[in-house]
Amino acid sequence: MKIFIAGLATETNTFAPLPTGRAAFLADYSRREGTAAPPALSNIGLKAWREMGEADGHEVIESISTFAQPGGITLQAVYEDLRDTLLDDLRAAMPVDAVLLFMHGAMVAEGYDDCEGDTLEKVRDVVGPDVTIGAEIDLHCHLTETMRRSSDVMVIYKEYPHTDIVDRARDLYPLVVATAEKRIRPVMAYSDCRMVSMWKTTREPIAGFVHKMLSLEGKDGILSVSFGHGFPYADVADVGAKMLVVADGDAAKAQALADDLAADIWAMRESAATQFDTIDAAIDAALASDDPRPMVLADTADNAGAGAPSDNTAILARLVARRVKGAALGMIWDPGAVGICHEAGLGATFDLRIGGKCGVTSGDPVDLRVTVRGLSEDHSQGGLSGGRAHLGPAAWVEADGIHIVLTHKRQQPFAPDAFTGLGLSLDDKRIVVVKSMQHFYAGFVPIASEVRYVAVPGAVPPDYGALPFTKRDPNYWPRVADPFAESAR
Repeated sequence: MKIFIAGLATETNTFAPLPTGRAAFLADYSRREGTAAPPALSNIGLKAWREMGEADGHEVIESISTFAQPGGITLQAVYEDLRDTLLDDLRAAMPVDAVLLFMHGAMVAEGYDDCEGDTLEKVRDVVGPDVTIGAEIDLHCHLTETMRRSSDVMVIYKEYPHTDIVDRARDLYPLVVATAEKRIRPVMAYSDCRMVSMWKTTREPIAGFVHKMLSLEGKDGILSVSFGHGFPYADVADVGAKMLVVADGDAAKAQALADDLAADIWAMRESAATQFDTIDAAIDAALASDDPRPMVLADTADNAGAGAPSDNTAILARLVARRVKGAALGMIWDPGAVGICHEAGLGATFDLRIGGKCGVTSGDPVDLRVTVRGLSEDHSQGGLSGGRAHLGPAAWVEADGIHIVLTHKRQQPFAPDAFTGLGLSLDDKRIVVVKSMQHFYAGFVPIASEVRYVAVPGAVPPDYGALPFTKRDPNYWPRVADPFAESAR
């Protein structure tokens, strides 16, 4: 059997001020040899597929693998060039028996609200109706009818933070192979939860729901169960949460289970919702704690992983105004400030303007008298689901007991070495502020007295009912109390 593999992914915040261009994709890009490179977000799924395919004696043909840092809308020419490169490689590889694609599910480009559906549809046009197409998708996806119609089977990450990318790749591969060998006949069903929100799988009741999904797979003709959480920060028609169930030849069974599970998600809507502190309430809680470990405060609204600039200064300004000491904050995207710190050198003390540069969601810059405590020409941190995430030049500066990590590349903190890799210790701090929504969790919870989520102004606000959608049906929770009752009127 000949198996074609490729990866083309990013997550698009259509409300973010940062267009996603070619450089964002080239930062994590390879063509035909991505699986030979060290583990990175773009290639870890493809590595699993190559390993499994070759172990089974199949021929594996590889195209591009790329994953751009989440940001604003992708430039049309950039998307079309990447898509067409993948399609050119597919045509050159024909005939193939199966296609495995590593995608996101929430990529939006100029002229394309559904990049994944567009790519899958064009892949189907190349391979024809009889070749099996499988896709691995991020749980923050927009599940569209074009995606369902154009593929044979989709598998979605189950965990947030995404610690199971390789596990889900290994789930998808045997389903695609079995389909190509005519041993199964997958059918996919969606059920719309009529909700726009974010769900953290590290906490109940969603943690238990993940276990329930896993327990249903491989039994009674159910091949795969996925919860597509959706990505709220995209003005597209299909934004929102949906259940996806794949059954072996029984569409009615798939639909019935998808509907039942969607009802479960609806029933836990209040208990699963994240509780947010104000900035001052979060600082108060940290200062009142007698636990020697630091309290971790998540600045979710300035999360680079959801397309935000990561240079908002709201929490930093309050820490400064309240003269808090023993606080660490990161990572602020400020290439100019990083350059100034490197020019000044280790140990230099001077006035530095930090953050507040990218747009209205960034807030005002903060002017501080800082001392450069740490520098790196090529800073990095532990990556999502393995590997290293490179941050480029970086600096650690201190301003009267407040320690700030500044980076040249925009990225959320995944692991404590985003701080400690510059020499900044965390175990002696009272507060650690991470500009992240949830991907920090697995790395930081072992060192934290507690994790608290903070409502902060930014490009990723937590008020899902107030998002300025123009393309989706406004009948969804929490914009309306009961969208099912509303639609029945």
